[in-house]
Amino acid sequence: MPVAMTSRARIIFALIAICAAAGITISSVSLYHHYGSSQTTYCDFGENFNCDIVNRSTYSTVFGVPDALIGILGYAGLLGLATRYRTRTATPRILLIAALAGLSFALYLTYIEAFVLATWCVLCLSSLVVILMITALSSYLAASSKLQA
Repeated sequence: MPVAMTSRARIIFALIAICAAAGITISSVSLYHHYGSSQTTYCDFGENFNCDIVNRSTYSTVFGVPDALIGILGYAGLLGLATRYRTRTATPRILLIAALAGLSFALYLTYIEAFVLATWCVLCLSSLVVILMITALSSYLAASSKLQA
């Protein structure tokens, strides 16, 4: 059911949409390099920062689906919620649940980078920051909508 929105809520939905678009872009670049066969230099800053090592490791897929593709689909879902479905009453809560799921996945992958691969990926860390921002904004929206109800 559609509901009236405050101007602050509109701004937050817009910020979530911008972050989701940035996440799609980051994940798309990562997916492109996941399937690349040549070594890239854009993210090679020595032995501790190398996107190729992370992006082509055995941990870069879940049941054969690249993590980056999962990211694209997740961010696209968040973008849809923040734009097309933003007037629905349940959207802030659904956004928060989806963002928390994305953040959990990103934190798991960050754990793999830190403690298993011992190599960091700038794209992955950028995506972590984006999903963290979306989660924080979604938390605010969900709390605000609960207070208004």
